[in-house]
Amino acid sequence: MKNTVFADTKPHYQLLDGLRGVAAILVVFYHIFEGFAFAELTNGAGDGLITTLNHGHIAVDFFFILSGFVISYAYDDRWANMGTWQFLKRRLVRLHPMLVMGAVIGVVAFAAVGFGKWDGTTASTGWVMVAMLLTMFMIPAVPGVPYEVRGNGEMFPLNGPAWSLFFEYLGNVIYALIIRRLSIKILTILTIVLGCIHAWFFVGNVSGYDMVGVGWTIDDVNFWGGLVRMLFPFTVGMLLARTFKPHKVKGAFWICSVILVALFAMPYIPSDGKVSLNSLYEVVCIAVIFPAVVWLGACGMCGNVAAKASCLLGDISYPLYIVHYPVMYIFYAWLIEKKYYTLQSCPGVVVLVVVSSIVLALLCLKLYDEPMRRWLTRKMQKK
Repeated sequence: MKNTVFADTKPHYQLLDGLRGVAAILVVFYHIFEGFAFAELTNGAGDGLITTLNHGHIAVDFFFILSGFVISYAYDDRWANMGTWQFLKRRLVRLHPMLVMGAVIGVVAFAAVGFGKWDGTTASTGWVMVAMLLTMFMIPAVPGVPYEVRGNGEMFPLNGPAWSLFFEYLGNVIYALIIRRLSIKILTILTIVLGCIHAWFFVGNVSGYDMVGVGWTIDDVNFWGGLVRMLFPFTVGMLLARTFKPHKVKGAFWICSVILVALFAMPYIPSDGKVSLNSLYEVVCIAVIFPAVVWLGACGMCGNVAAKASCLLGDISYPLYIVHYPVMYIFYAWLIEKKYYTLQSCPGVVVLVVVSSIVLALLCLKLYDEPMRRWLTRKMQKK
């Protein structure tokens, strides 16, 4: 079976959808281990260093490469019959319904812990509602304002991972206005320049984070760092799509999945000087290994098992990414209260968190996201 199924008028790279789902599941596990580290730090029992799947946050950068590849492949040759606003409406239909649902679920999860901030105080219901509305309209919260209701600086305090959708939207606008018009030569030059800025920012540890994980808040370093973090892999994906020449590769889905797990599981790499070795590792993953994984995934041939796995994982990848973190907020609060800092201390609850996140994603997909997107698409076609 080939790695393509026909939708719209172009072949669809099914294995890439599956790899997006693999990365989304790895993000869930990364956030579980982040929870143990956060509880440990909050209770003064350790330094808060994530020791398992330490590099799981760069799944976001993998998503950006995939987005660039898929958008360039799907839309580069449609602009003769499609305007900028039509393109943006298509992207809104694809992305925004689940963003709205993520905000609603975020409110429910926050209510489940009594609207309790991380500092022990309680957020007012009014400001929580404001935070929900702003999230629905993709308006970020500035650290310290009343509607930044959890008090730890998140751009979208009811559903932290929505920060990456903020930059995804910016990337879509930049593509529609500028990047789509660029020749392969100019796009190559732009990608190289962005790669140099990316390496300087992260390997030089401009943010002080000693990793690539910036963009989740709206301060100066995080905004510009997040923009660079999005634009470089985004253009890498687009350049890859424009120059891609397929070769048949058997077992590509499983090979790529193992590579992703191995990359994310690499232990933290300490640094002695100004160069961040931990960030250097992550930059190499983003600039070299992830594009190779995307190329390999696009070349892959689907056996029956890989095809079914890719279809399911691809379907739930975005819903899982956008709804799992409200579940994590409840989990984190429980870990802090119980003072649990390891997987061994609560394996059953971890299984419950993973399963409930996946089930919630499936329910949102089938009962809300797919019907809503079909309805919005019909409405858009009538205009």
